[in-house]
Amino acid sequence: MEDYMVSTIEKINKQEFQNDLLNWFKEEQRDLPWRKDQDPYKVWVSEIMLQQTRVDTVIPYFNRFIEKFPTIEALADADEESVLKAWEGLGYYSRVRNLQAAVREVKENYNSKVPNTPEEIKSLKGVGPYTAGAILSIAYGVPEPAVDGNVMRVFSRILTIWDDIAKASSRKVFEQAVRELISHDNPSFFNQALMELGALICTPTSPACLLCPVREHCQAFEEGVQNELPVKTKKKSMKHIELIAAVLKDQEGKYLIHKRPSDGLLANLWEFPNVEKSQLVKPKDILHDFLKKDFRVDIQLEKESLTTIPHVFSHLTWNIDVYSGEILGQVEQKEDLKLVTKEELTQYAFPVSHQKMWKAYQEMVRA
Repeated sequence: MEDYMVSTIEKINKQEFQNDLLNWFKEEQRDLPWRKDQDPYKVWVSEIMLQQTRVDTVIPYFNRFIEKFPTIEALADADEESVLKAWEGLGYYSRVRNLQAAVREVKENYNSKVPNTPEEIKSLKGVGPYTAGAILSIAYGVPEPAVDGNVMRVFSRILTIWDDIAKASSRKVFEQAVRELISHDNPSFFNQALMELGALICTPTSPACLLCPVREHCQAFEEGVQNELPVKTKKKSMKHIELIAAVLKDQEGKYLIHKRPSDGLLANLWEFPNVEKSQLVKPKDILHDFLKKDFRVDIQLEKESLTTIPHVFSHLTWNIDVYSGEILGQVEQKEDLKLVTKEELTQYAFPVSHQKMWKAYQEMVRA
């Protein structure tokens, strides 16, 4: 550990810090469904869902997911299509694919019991240091650090750590700091309390220091630099992609949907036909040519676009011009190209942007 951190930690009365933090959490913790018990499977599901997603958004998804897949065996045995459908709208679909793959490992190699050692649990697909620490501490009472963005922000202020939290190498610094201060009597509440503190009090901007239960231990507050921490470099510039898409119906009232590739962005989700725009070809012509060439489907599009849908990912943005239209002639259906009824459409998992397309189309039809 760096000398500066050793000296900072030595300024803190560990027992008082732990007591102040834990007592606050016992009184103020939010009533969240994954806190009803310490089932490691439920803790695992909640932590995967909560990555890059707000608590309020996750709650209904968690409840529905656990109702549909209440046990490790249920999720392990489910078909991917139903799992993706249950996750539909949460985004970052690789998370749930990795979760299901890891759950199958647990069923096969650990008799459906989530392992309780750092080495075993970190060997599971998609389980990194944070998720492992969260499961081990919350479900099993193992004093392992669970360092996410909230925890790094809290500790950067408490210990005035000036390491850039956007750098992967900084995580080790914060993990070591947590190891030094974690409660061995109640690591479950300690880690949850740090996350809760970061979410409710020690927020990214305008931290509510006057309400903070560990303000007396906070070096940044004492020095008046709480608004300067944590240090975090800005992300690289976003990539912008212009797309054109269409909701297409055949003579029998069925809609054309296409399955995305099994790897890459939004893998294995279904979507309405779409293609990247070109500055050299009119949007409607490029979509028509794309469908004709790749799927041997002939179409007739409406003159005016139905809507334009922007969608933001972590690393890029889509701007999608959406049309409606008719399919001319027959469609050769394949594993990744289907004609489905309006009712059947609801059984497939779509990205949020394509759910919005369908909603806009239905509103147009009703108008």
